[in-house]
Amino acid sequence: MNLALDLNTTWFFLVGILLTGYAILDGFDLGIGALHLFTRTDQDRRIMLNSIGPIWDGNEVWLVTGGGALFAAFPEVYATAFSGFYMAFMLLLFSLIFRAVAIEFRSKKDDVLWRKVWDTSFTVSSIVAALLIGTALGNVARGIPLDGSFEYAGSFWDILNPYSLLIGITVLALFMMHGALYGIVKTEHALQKLLTRIFRSVYFVFAAAYVFITINTFLFTPHLVQPFKASPALFILPLLTVLLIVNIFVQHKKGRDLAAFLSSGAVIFTLMLTLGLGLYPNLLISSGDPANSLTIYNAASSQKTLQIMLTIALIGMPLVLFYTVIIFRIFRGKVKLDKHSY
Repeated sequence: MNLALDLNTTWFFLVGILLTGYAILDGFDLGIGALHLFTRTDQDRRIMLNSIGPIWDGNEVWLVTGGGALFAAFPEVYATAFSGFYMAFMLLLFSLIFRAVAIEFRSKKDDVLWRKVWDTSFTVSSIVAALLIGTALGNVARGIPLDGSFEYAGSFWDILNPYSLLIGITVLALFMMHGALYGIVKTEHALQKLLTRIFRSVYFVFAAAYVFITINTFLFTPHLVQPFKASPALFILPLLTVLLIVNIFVQHKKGRDLAAFLSSGAVIFTLMLTLGLGLYPNLLISSGDPANSLTIYNAASSQKTLQIMLTIALIGMPLVLFYTVIIFRIFRGKVKLDKHSY
């Protein structure tokens, strides 16, 4: 596999880093949301909300930044993806909006029906968002119908193909596992025990889904496997992913739940890196004529634009990373409810 060390390749990986950061950080937020209705008491649900309360909006900065970087670096991909997946992106947007509103409104009124409505909104919107993110990744991996003008030539229902839906389910299970581990780290007593039981269930669901999707990837998306066959050393990435998945459970059994949570984040990183290397230099693969695929070269902005943006990114990305580290450090430890809590 030949990686050309140029601005186009640099931006391919920068956009990938931003989207991977979002998947790791907002992944456990969405996982907490998907697990929210598994709890029974009002106090437990408040603790779940407050475990992500100080950080969830900061985590979504990575999505906004990634989307902005994609628009500026590869505008053709941005235009094709957002026009072709318009309905899916609108559903994702509404899910993220209702999730945010539920977090803010849920505890504003001491009324059982009011809180049930927002609890349901929080869980449903989190599940839908995770499924849509996974389905979008599945379509990127599988390829989509593009015409000679690089425009989406399919329908909304083409997006909902079995392979992409399976990826969506796998991502949902991964985020639920990631969220359960985060919850175990942040909670105590009965709620922690409940999340431990949930983790052990969703862990095996994710592990089984990962094995199944790996087999399907070899069978139905040979274009993703080809770069690895050309450079067999790259197969260390899937092997590392398997070892990390096993390590999650090993660390959990040893009572090292923070280490298990970090391993879960590392799994997301290796999965995204594997997808990126499988796609390179493509960004959107045409499922029909390969000549219609959008690559880092035919979909990119001018070299001058990429150069100016790289300077800005080298200043901005460390600031975002620094902010993220500081926030996690400030709000480390177990969740304690007080008068300022959600």
